[in-house]
Amino acid sequence: MNSHAIAAILNDPSREQLEALAQHAKDLTRQYFGRAIGLYTPLYISNYCSSHCTYCGFHSHHKIKRVKLTLEEIDTELAAIAATGIQNVLLLTGESPQATPVRYIQDAVVIAKKYFQGIALEVFPMSVDDYRALYAAGADGVTIYQETYDRARYKDVHLGGQKQDYDFRYDAPRRIAAAGMRHISIGILLGLGPLAEDLASLYAHLRDMEQAFPGVEYSLSFPRLRAIKGAPFTPNLIDDITLVKIMALTRTLFPRVGINLSTRESAALRNRMLEICVTRVSAGSKTTVGGYAGTATEGAPQFDINDARSTPEMIEYLKTHGFDPVFTDWRRIDNTQSTSS
Repeated sequence: MNSHAIAAILNDPSREQLEALAQHAKDLTRQYFGRAIGLYTPLYISNYCSSHCTYCGFHSHHKIKRVKLTLEEIDTELAAIAATGIQNVLLLTGESPQATPVRYIQDAVVIAKKYFQGIALEVFPMSVDDYRALYAAGADGVTIYQETYDRARYKDVHLGGQKQDYDFRYDAPRRIAAAGMRHISIGILLGLGPLAEDLASLYAHLRDMEQAFPGVEYSLSFPRLRAIKGAPFTPNLIDDITLVKIMALTRTLFPRVGINLSTRESAALRNRMLEICVTRVSAGSKTTVGGYAGTATEGAPQFDINDARSTPEMIEYLKTHGFDPVFTDWRRIDNTQSTSS
């Protein structure tokens, strides 16, 4: 679908069109996913960053307290998350290969294997060999957003560091898939670039990945730019109706692809989108470094949370509203066997 067709849908004020789009998305979601909702919890293990991205609370020019968890602290934090029943964890760092080298992330993955069936990463872009090392350590998936596909806008908001390299980031999903990862999540940061054009480019990127690596499981995310400690980074906001259209349209175009929705969004909106098209949500999230077992930092979060429900509260909501909370959808295998064959 090209950007003009997408813009026509997003700009159509008709309530009938919105309801028809949402109903079609709901029908497809039930057909392919039933009422199963995957759950995960994110753990920020470091907020050191050497990139200057103007919209991010962790960027290198932002005067915040920088913290990197020790391996012992990572173990403690992961044990606390596992105690909630969660079996999928997302490990996150800032964009700093110097402060959080591959070996450090690899050690964190090995610790996570003690507690979780699914281990995903949201870190700086790497080489195939580095991704392969993390896969061999036990990681299953990687989340990486292009943020915006508009090269001019990308250059405007990425002022320093490795993240300035548009092409290296764009090609990261191919390197991730080539390394053997089973799951890749991509997306755009809504409000950062031209919306219809970004969506068309995201869809094209996903189609290319599906054709080149059909065995990988893909999911999409649509985070909206959010204030950080009350300070907005952009006036270009995407309203709730537009977000609903974006996610519902995505489901109609990609019936089998997972759609994630984080705690950037309110509990009310997340509840509504679970009924329409969302198949995976975070629970009990913290966006400071640590925070689950008493090692929270005093520094700024990467973004402000809007859905503050605890993991038990999220699970209870799902169960009482007829959803099936999914804690794990596969049993761990030894990734080193596939990397050595």
